[in-house]
Amino acid sequence: MADRNDSDDLKIFRLDLPARDEDIKRLEIGSIVYMTGTVYTAREGVYQKILGDGVAPPVDLKTVSNVNFHCSPAAAADDKGGYKVGAVTATASFRFSKWMDRWLEMTGTRIVIGKGGMPHEDYARVMVPHGAVYLTTVGYGTGALLGRGIVRVRDVFWLDELGIAQAMWLFDVKDFGPFIVESDAAGNSLFHKHGEEINAGIDKLYAGLKPPALHRYGETDDRKKEVM
Repeated sequence: MADRNDSDDLKIFRLDLPARDEDIKRLEIGSIVYMTGTVYTAREGVYQKILGDGVAPPVDLKTVSNVNFHCSPAAAADDKGGYKVGAVTATASFRFSKWMDRWLEMTGTRIVIGKGGMPHEDYARVMVPHGAVYLTTVGYGTGALLGRGIVRVRDVFWLDELGIAQAMWLFDVKDFGPFIVESDAAGNSLFHKHGEEINAGIDKLYAGLKPPALHRYGETDDRKKEVM
């Protein structure tokens, strides 16, 4: 079940995994999530191998976990024949958009975790139809904090072939987080919402400014031509 702890300014959800539909639907953009259960990692190496090359998944994810973490773990072999993970660093999920519709359909994944969000249109086009939400890490420098929530490495696949960052890892986790709800079950996006609020007034910041004295290649004061 999901427990929700509300403070004056912050809503905190604690999810038992695999996450249930009713618990996922309760998640609100901007709230904090901690998880206990099993989380798996899969990114471009795994997507290409399974969806691109047609290799069978090494485990039936529908029976194991419905949470996919886009990350690179700092993992090292221990003296017991297993692995210890000291930290996990999230990677940018927008790079995997082309895979997500087929991946969610195949695996039954309901929660995707990563960094920086996904294209806003993908929430409505891909995530919502599958009843999935997106969680983002809270910022840089939290890899060791997240690592504390990993109780053990349950299994790892294709480590020698794909390497530590790209292999599929299964982590048993406890109070794993904090993560921020970037998109909810209805496709609302925290980043998009606040981006629109900022953009609505940003032209005022440019008003009256003189053109830059030193021009770099491609620099412009026309916001419609900006590339960043």
